[in-house]
Amino acid sequence: MKVSISYVAVCAMVVLLLAAEAQVSMGVTCSPTQLSPCVSAITSSSPPSKLCCSKIKEQKPCLCQYLRNPNLKKFINTPNARKVATTCGTPYPKC
Repeated sequence: MKVSISYVAVCAMVVLLLAAEAQVSMGVTCSPTQLSPCVSAITSSSPPSKLCCSKIKEQKPCLCQYLRNPNLKKFINTPNARKVATTCGTPYPKC
């Protein structure tokens, strides 16, 4: 399944708009824009890149916060997002 450029642009825009909600959690700056290397893996069946996996591991303390945000939850709480997390060796959070 090909993802249209406009869909990816909308996803990126949502993430950028929500970046203003960044908070510090356990020494990590929570910023959903840090997960932008994972957009193609989450929105398609492509495997996650090494950069994506490193960002997921870095942002792990923030994932529950992102899941509580209704604007982000619809992107993070998907089968592909779960698959990306598993592939990267980061258990999907149980919040």
